[in-house]
Amino acid sequence: MSIGAHRLSSVCEEANLGSNVEAMDREPGHDTVTRALWYVAPGQAALRDEMTPVPGPGEVLVQTRYSALSRGTESLVFRGAVPASEHARMRAPFQAGAFPFPVKYGYAAVGTVTAGPDDLVGRAVFVLHPHQSAFVVPAEAVVALPAGVPLRRAVLAANMETALNALWDAAVLPGSRVAVIGAGTVGALVAWLAGHVAGAQVTAVDVRPERAAILSALGVGFAVPGNAPADCDLVFHASATPEGLATAVAAAGDEATIVELSWYGDRAVMAALGGAFHSRRLRLIASQVGGVAPSMRARWPHRRRLAQAMALLVDARLDALLEPDVPFEDLPAALPALLGPGGAAMCQVVAYS
Repeated sequence: MSIGAHRLSSVCEEANLGSNVEAMDREPGHDTVTRALWYVAPGQAALRDEMTPVPGPGEVLVQTRYSALSRGTESLVFRGAVPASEHARMRAPFQAGAFPFPVKYGYAAVGTVTAGPDDLVGRAVFVLHPHQSAFVVPAEAVVALPAGVPLRRAVLAANMETALNALWDAAVLPGSRVAVIGAGTVGALVAWLAGHVAGAQVTAVDVRPERAAILSALGVGFAVPGNAPADCDLVFHASATPEGLATAVAAAGDEATIVELSWYGDRAVMAALGGAFHSRRLRLIASQVGGVAPSMRARWPHRRRLAQAMALLVDARLDALLEPDVPFEDLPAALPALLGPGGAAMCQVVAYS
């Protein structure tokens, strides 16, 4: 998932100014020292101290409680694999620095407003913001959590927005036979959403058989690639592998649509477009969350879509997608395992003390 450009956050020079806990104890009315995660070199990240200013008119100070890694995109950022042609389009809201390095990146932060307009102070909010212990943003950049959505589960909002947009792009119809190839966080959410369409028969396909239990908890069927369904009306591909794309093509029925959700960064991908691809009149389309699906764009601005995605998080079964917390202070050391080639985490939650 990548996000279009928004107002960027300002960054001060790195300084050894103490812990975040000490910083948040400073007297109100002064700038505060917070910590942010920076990707600094291929396979390396570090926490840097930054100055967060006192919020001005129309701004809020958010104390972060949780954030989440977006494994697909952030693994590419971690490796320095964002193509030069995409450096501008890949800018996240409030990103600082520039690709490839050093860059402050991320877009799934949940916290509490501690200063700002009276109607927001004390509210739990979601913000498309990099991993940072506290930050100041315009008030319109925060979305208050709906009743019934706990803070920890709310980190799924960005991925849910991606999944919702994919359903809109695909126009899943009642009774459809649907396959979702790649049952990571986004793929699982796509399968869960598609399973709510009346009569839809949904199967998630993944090389990791242990994910069957997660999909079962979400009420969705599961298969390994060798047992993937065939003759599907609609196929979503979210594995970001050429093998997964080949499985998606094979699972599609005549004149079916394959929705590509994967982003491959700077990798060239061999697509299985030979054989019967043309004679079966298959259709391969891209879905990307940076633009609202054309069928909804005239009526649904980005903020409304994000608010709807958050409202969908009331289902407690979605907690099955959340990995055990990693403390923010331990995140740089944990990233190679979490974002490396062998990483198998679903939605990795980062907890802030």
